[in-house]
Amino acid sequence: MAGEQRERNSGTDLGRFLRARRTEVSPEEVGIKVGPGLRRTPGLRREELATLAGVSIDYYARLERGREIHPSPAVLDALARALRLGETEHKHLHDLCLRAARGQSPNQGMPSRSVDLGTELLLERLRPFPARVLSRTMDLLAANPGGLRTLTGIERWPVKQRNIARYVFLHPMARELFPDWEVMTRGCVARLRALAGTEPDAPDLAELVDELLLKSPEFTKLWESYDVRAFAKGHKTLQHPEVGTVTLRYQSLLIEGTPGHRLVAYYALPDTPDYDAVVLLDRADQGRGATSTERHPG
Repeated sequence: MAGEQRERNSGTDLGRFLRARRTEVSPEEVGIKVGPGLRRTPGLRREELATLAGVSIDYYARLERGREIHPSPAVLDALARALRLGETEHKHLHDLCLRAARGQSPNQGMPSRSVDLGTELLLERLRPFPARVLSRTMDLLAANPGGLRTLTGIERWPVKQRNIARYVFLHPMARELFPDWEVMTRGCVARLRALAGTEPDAPDLAELVDELLLKSPEFTKLWESYDVRAFAKGHKTLQHPEVGTVTLRYQSLLIEGTPGHRLVAYYALPDTPDYDAVVLLDRADQGRGATSTERHPG
């Protein structure tokens, strides 16, 4: 058992990502017939994945153990196909390989949290639809009234503490607000993992991850699963204490000229109960516009 633990803690993020994804693929999914008897390995064995990807078992084992950090793009593509990786996971695999080859990242400062006046005006014009601006680590940088009130209770936190991942894992209201809380947690961790693939030493990321690893066993378990996911459009259902159950569509848009800031806007069709709910949430703060942590001219 101690040897297995040492192996899990050794190597590189590239190797740990491969190991995590390997355990998620069953032999049946890739056409491997499993014989009788107990399999101790969840998912694919190393030799099975090596065969599927067309590499030697020894070479693949060195990849997982961090002793080989220069696989060719063709090898990575073959591994991605064998592991049935999606587009985001495939890119993450290449990012991890590039980072391993580069070595340690240079020291970086904290990215800007400022939101310009134009973005705040957009937040205001989107009313009554809830909208907010998030940093690359999901810090809540600015929001219109609905964008703030759809995160029940977050307004009681200090401005600099407001972060979607921190809210989902640590705020007492989050499990009640999100019927799909487990889906939310996986999505938050996967987005942070994707960032860690390219900027593992980023101070804003390290600070948040260290806090959540210390305070949330659920976060720790998901962090070790090495799942990755990109921002996307979709829908979200809330069990809101003021307006009841409401389901909203959402769209996430990258704000050019910023260090990874995104505008996330939620919407509902007019003349529906969901639209009436967002109007009520918006009017509850009648007279208040978009709120921002910091602002720069522009």
